[in-house]
Amino acid sequence: MPMTSLNISLPEVLKAYVEGQVASGDWGTPSEYVRELIRQDKERRMANLEQELLAAARGPKIEVSIAEIRKKGLITALRERVRTR
Repeated sequence: MPMTSLNISLPEVLKAYVEGQVASGDWGTPSEYVRELIRQDKERRMANLEQELLAAARGPKIEVSIAEIRKKGLITALRERVRTR
């Protein structure tokens, strides 16, 4: 996969922490460590979304208008409806 770069600024404490994680030998570079954290976050968010969708599917029928879906997006509209039940 082609790579690109993203520069981030960290407080010294976090920079030292990342460097310590790399020094532990689990990651070769700070970039590998950050990529792994991003992958884990993405997987966690997808799992949460899946659980929310399953819970919504098991719950009572929720009516969402096409206009509301277009205006807010399907996931946002469903989340709002589930919260207001």
